[in-house]
Parts: sequence; C-alpha cells; structure tokens
Amino acid sequence: MLRGMALPRKKPASYEDLLAVPEHLVAEIVDDVLYTSPRPAAPHALAASALMVELGGSFGFGRAGGPGGWVVLIEPELHIVGQIMIPDLAAWRRERMPVVPDAPFFDLAPDWLCEVVSPSTGALDRAKKMPHYARAGVGHVWLADPTPKTLEVYRLDDGGGVGWRLAATHEGDTVIKAAPFDAVALDLSRLWAR
Repeated sequence: MLRGMALPRKKPASYEDLLAVPEHLVAEIVDDVLYTSPRPAAPHALAASALMVELGGSFGFGRAGGPGGWVVLIEPELHIVGQIMIPDLAAWRRERMPVVPDAPFFDLAPDWLCEVVSPSTGALDRAKKMPHYARAGVGHVWLADPTPKTLEVYRLDDGGGVGWRLAATHEGDTVIKAAPFDAVALDLSRLWAR
C-alpha cells in the first residue's frame, strides 16, 4: 500500500438504490448505507398490528372514548435529517399534520414512533436510527420487543444535549399508561398474544 494515498470511498447509497431493492424486503438508508431486512416475522407483525389497533382507534379516530387528535400510520417512509427510515409505526399530532399528504414519503418528523425490535433490526433501531430520530425532534420513541415481552418508552431529553431519556420499561402482560398516549390504558398482553 502506498503511503499518503486515500483509499477509495464506497459510494453513498442513493434513493435509486433503495427503489431497486426487491419488494419483499424493507429498505432504509441510514448514514449513507443501504440496509435491507426481511418482512417482519409473526410476533413482530402481531405487536405492530395490535399497537395500531389500540392507538389508531383511540387516538387516530377517537373510538371507544379515546381522545383522537393524532394521525397514526403503519410503516411510513420518513425522509428526515438526511436519512430514509421506516419505523413500524409513527404518529403526528393533527395540529402538525391536519391533512395526510398524497405523497410517497413524509418529510415532517413524527411526534411519536415505535420500532418493534427483532433480532435482525435491533442494532440498527437502537444504535443508528434513534440518534437520527432525536436530531429530527421526534418527541417520543417506543421500542417494543416481543421476545422478552418488553416495551421501553423514551422521551426526547431537550436538556443539555440531544438524546433520549428512558422514561419507563414495562414487561409482561401488564396494563400501562405511557406518554404521549397516557390518556388511555394499554393492555400489553395484546401485543404478545399468540
């Protein structure tokens, strides 16, 4: 190897690279790297679906006595802080998104999102995506993990630096209230039911 010569850098992933990924894979670009993962396994899909039913009904549509006032979506494509990320669920307060745009992706950061952790995506969710969610100003992130039946609730810490504060960790088949959806109780057993 010659001294003083820079090694060629790998070309940053582009949106065209992402669009070329087969449809059976989830594709994201984080820190200029294209990440692909298989569609979620059954426990992952069940947890995301159960959260959508619970939160989308109570907060998205105001059913069953819920307060409404939110737009809750499954797997929205986010183009925020120079990244292309797809959380399992994301929600915007209606005052920030009064109308859902007719667009293939969102460039408005959500107020809340949830990543359902799986063995193939856990490191990406925690180490790569969460710092970008903080930089984008997402107020709350939930990490749901069906295997140990845990839900971690994070709140953006707007004190000294940009980062997350773990507000609560819930486990098992408990009924909880968690920000920003603490107006309605959430039965976690519905997320883990088989």
